[in-house]
Amino acid sequence: MNKIKVTIWNEFRHEKQMEEVRKIYPEGIHGAIAQGIAADDLEIRLAALDDPEQGLPDEVIASTDVLIWWGHCAHGEVRDELVAKVLKRVQEGMGLIVLHSGHASKIFKAVTGCSGALKWREAEEKERLWNIAPTHPITQGIDEYFELPHEEMYGERFDIPKTAETIFISWFEGGNVFRSGFTLERGYGKFFYFQPGHETYRNFYDKNVLKVIGNAVRWAKPVFLREMAFPMVPALEEIRSTGFGAPKAGIIQNIDGSNK
Repeated sequence: MNKIKVTIWNEFRHEKQMEEVRKIYPEGIHGAIAQGIAADDLEIRLAALDDPEQGLPDEVIASTDVLIWWGHCAHGEVRDELVAKVLKRVQEGMGLIVLHSGHASKIFKAVTGCSGALKWREAEEKERLWNIAPTHPITQGIDEYFELPHEEMYGERFDIPKTAETIFISWFEGGNVFRSGFTLERGYGKFFYFQPGHETYRNFYDKNVLKVIGNAVRWAKPVFLREMAFPMVPALEEIRSTGFGAPKAGIIQNIDGSNK
């Protein structure tokens, strides 16, 4: 069995700087996710912003099937050239899962082409996540809805592409609603955004949250990995409509009219 190679990238700053967060996630948010989704079909490695080459050297990007991304306070520190490399790999077929406050990350904006702007409030309120796509691979094993006792509120309007497929909608105790889970395809790659996961709550230990992330990994794994290109290709049939001098089937013609 070929295992899905998963890289879980985390800023890993809050856990170092805030005792409250360190108590909840002593091995880091990425460590909690890794333990929670661990399975025989997954090969998981951890990466962090302060690692060499910001945790994602070329060889790691090239050998990753699905990249999970959690960021919050240091979006601006992520190098633009790294974002460009990750975007290129997504377009080539790598899966990307962005969690919670990653909506403001450079890679979210690059992949979606949108700002990710939204309303927010941190008031320890209950969140109810409605599964509105029960046939989707990511929602398998999830009931009609599930609840989290405490979560940071994210509310509409959420600036995401109109082509996004929404699979979860959330209601918050304070009255706001939010498109809390959506998918996109970019090039040959698949993208999933999932809202739960504020650093001061224990939601990366929740069985439903972990089930969704695990399902998303398997959904987002590459069908193939192939460089995006702009090839000139020969005609399959003889082209007659352009009259004298039209290229023949199987021949590519140069701009000056000569044949290759």
